[in-house]
Amino acid sequence: MKKEKTNLNYHFIFQYALFLFFICILILLFFPSLSFALGDPKLISTINSAFEDIEGWILKISTPAAAVAVGTGVFMKKFSFGDEEKIRTGKKLIKGSLFSYAFILAIDLILSAIKSLVS
Repeated sequence: MKKEKTNLNYHFIFQYALFLFFICILILLFFPSLSFALGDPKLISTINSAFEDIEGWILKISTPAAAVAVGTGVFMKKFSFGDEEKIRTGKKLIKGSLFSYAFILAIDLILSAIKSLVS
């Protein structure tokens, strides 16, 4: 008889522990802010704002740089006076600068999409 009583105790303890485990999992899944610190740490928010500033500077600098590069390529083509090498160089400069500017804008869009998914 005593064995049956200890088995019942172990069975009850196991059920109780399993119940508490599932409750903890549910709390972690439905209330993730309770399992971690509330809000962003100060260092993370500082780093995020620094990256946003750098991103803004890159966008501000890349627009005039692309315009100057395209203008230089157009002038190289215009004033090549039939020299094939200068025409080819001007075309490469125009294509390269437009591709680089489009790439910078695409990265900005991709980072914005990722940021909206994460937040």
